[in-house]
Formats: sequence, C-alpha cells, structure tokens
Amino acid sequence: MAGGQERVLRRRIRSVQSTKKITKAMELIAASQIVRAQNRIVANRPYRQGMAHIVLEAALADPRAAAKLLGTPESPSAVGIIAVVGDRGLSGAYNTSVFRAAERLAEQHAGAGRAVQLFTVGKKAPGHFRYKEMDIERSFVGFNDRPTFANAREVAAAASAPFLSGAIDLLVMVSTRFHSAGSQSVAAQQLLPVPLPEGRDGDAEPEPSRPKGYTEFEPDPEKLLADLAPRAVESEIFSALLEATASFFTAQQRAMAAASDNADELIRTLSRIMNRARQDAITTEIMEIVGGAEALRHSKGA
Repeated sequence: MAGGQERVLRRRIRSVQSTKKITKAMELIAASQIVRAQNRIVANRPYRQGMAHIVLEAALADPRAAAKLLGTPESPSAVGIIAVVGDRGLSGAYNTSVFRAAERLAEQHAGAGRAVQLFTVGKKAPGHFRYKEMDIERSFVGFNDRPTFANAREVAAAASAPFLSGAIDLLVMVSTRFHSAGSQSVAAQQLLPVPLPEGRDGDAEPEPSRPKGYTEFEPDPEKLLADLAPRAVESEIFSALLEATASFFTAQQRAMAAASDNADELIRTLSRIMNRARQDAITTEIMEIVGGAEALRHSKGA
C-alpha cells in the first residue's frame, strides 16, 4: 500500500517539475518581450505627442471646423466600443479586467437607451462576448505580440466607418495602459470625436503645451482637421496596442513567476509526504521482519 502511494507521489512530482519548466520558460520569454515592448512605446511617443500638437493648433485656428470633429458629444444616440485584449491566456487578470470594463461601459450606454456596436482586438475576445450574448461588429486577431501601424490603421478604418457614416456618435476604446513595469491600469479612452489633447488622467506623458505665435495653414484648417482626425485615431490606437502588448507580457511574467513559486511549494509538500510514506513503509518492513524472527524463535523453543 505504501509502495503504491510512493509511486503515485513520484509521478505527481515529475509532472509538477515538468510544468514548472514550462512556466519558468514562459516567464523568461515574457521578461525579454517586456523590454522590447517598452522600447517601442518610447520610440512611438514623439509621433504621438507631435500629432497631439498639430491637432491642437489646427483646432485653435478654426474652432467652428473643430467643433465638427473634436469635442465630446453631450447625448450620443449610438456608441462604438473597441475592446483590446490578448491573443493568449496565462496572464492573470489581464483579459478579465478589460472584459469587465467593456461590459460595464456597454451596459451603461445600453441602460441610457443607446445602441452599442462592439469591436474587439485579440483572440480571447470573440469567445467571451459570444458567451455573454453580445454581438461583435468585427474582430481582429493575430497581432497582439508585435503590432504594427498597419494593424492600427486597419482597426481604425473599421471602427471609424460607422462614425463617418453617422451610425454612431461616439467611439471609445477600452484597453490596458502601461505606466511602468509595476503599474498598469484599464482605461476607457474616447477616440471619436477627437478630444482636445489635454492629457489623460494617470498618463505619465507631459500634457501638450498650447502653441505660441502665429501659424499659417496650407490647406485651410478645416480640410487639415478632416485629414488629421483619422490620423489621430490611428495614432491613439497604435499607442494603445503597444501599451497593451507591454501590459500583457508584464501580467504574464507575474502570473508565470507565481506559478513557478507554487510549483516549488507543491514539490516540497509532495516530497515531504513521499518521504513520510517511504519512512512508514520501511518501519512496517522492519516490524514485519522483527515479528517474523520473534515467531521463529518461539517456534524453535517449543
């Protein structure tokens, strides 16, 4: 009985050790990807800030034209929501946090009598929202690890089309913002109409300063804003994809580190149980030998 228990425990220990090798490898891979993702965020920051400055200058030059594409609608009749999650799991609460935030936002607008159109980025999103019986207008997958600007342009074109056609009045993106390796948060960001770039709460970037002096525009600010608005949306979506990638790998590194630590603890616990079972088996064998020898001695004496 004890020998059989020992064999079972040995198999369990080997299984946990194999799982630990996988989680440790995934932890190291995620750690290496975090640095690359952070470098891409830093490299993209000047373009993003420059786009914010240009939009602000054009808006200040022609406020009436800016009112058509910039600002925040007071009472939208239809809303579009972009939910950005990962292509894979094993990342703690990374995907779940975005799902909950997107669902709360959709319920809030639906409760106000507004139609909601849902766009998703990431393989984990379609299955989740289908389970929640929420319709998806379009889903994008396959570029969460290393998103490109072409990917952001594709998402922006699909999500902006209903706004340009008048089907929705407000476009919002829900994603994980990367502040540092130890701080990430889920945030809902307005994309269309383009908000005046005054900075976002919790963003580590400095707020863009108001332009000084006189600026000439060619073509006129109205046409320039019509072209800049889609570019600004593409820039914000690309920035969100980069930050979501860094946040995903950070969450995955933490989750795999915790899994490796749990595997170590489980191996220690199973080893103690196995050693105790082996000790019980040895003790039982010694008692059997002693008992047999004692019985043999008594039989000879008789």
